[in-house]
Amino acid sequence: MGRIIAIANQKGGVGKTTTAINLSACLAEVGKKVLVIDLDPQGNTTSGLGIDKSELDNTVYELILDQCTAKEAMVNTEIENLYILPSNVNLAGAEIELLDIDNKEYTLREAIDYVQEEFEYIIIDCPPSLNMLTVNAMTTANTVLVPIQCEYYALEGLSQLMYTINLVQDRLNPKLKMEGVVFTMYDSRTNLSNQVVENVKENIDAVVYKTVIPRNIRLAEAPSHGLPINLYDPKSAGAESYRQLAQEVISNDIETEMNVS
Repeated sequence: MGRIIAIANQKGGVGKTTTAINLSACLAEVGKKVLVIDLDPQGNTTSGLGIDKSELDNTVYELILDQCTAKEAMVNTEIENLYILPSNVNLAGAEIELLDIDNKEYTLREAIDYVQEEFEYIIIDCPPSLNMLTVNAMTTANTVLVPIQCEYYALEGLSQLMYTINLVQDRLNPKLKMEGVVFTMYDSRTNLSNQVVENVKENIDAVVYKTVIPRNIRLAEAPSHGLPINLYDPKSAGAESYRQLAQEVISNDIETEMNVS
């Protein structure tokens, strides 16, 4: 059964969508069958993987309102082994629509239950807010991966995110775990980036990934071409970093399985 990772941080501009796109693509590159779920109404993961948001008949919005199945909403991408449940601006209305639905915290989990066994990894790109869509992601996921930008306000709002994760663990999904923290937009030339990394390590009781995603112009350009970094510029520093992150995620899985057995 596929492992489900929610990529969450209510602070915008931290590299959440960039991580969802490129981690998914790099897992697919090494032969893992991957489904990425775009749970952000902005639909940036959808367009970043080359899907035209205006041409979609079915999206995550229709899926969580039980107007279509996961199979009907799923779209192939340009990358072998990588599929997407896309989104567009319609998803912005889901918050209100879900108010009248029973078990509204579990609608996504129930919707993808039928396809979970087909994938080795399911990556959920959460919206940049702690709303009902994010709660749905966390009730569906096994783990939460938190991208943190290497900038002055990195820790701002993180305690609220950790509180939400703990609340979901206690009340809705006791199996949910903290996958860890990954640093993004790292600039080795500045003292600030190094200070942020040390500060977060001192203040957060969570796994910190060894891989650090650098500030990289090619990473910034790739979404406008509808390509993940490993296709847009496979030899760039950004591509190498996300390949390393994918290998760390896979290694963590192997270690977890060994510990369980």
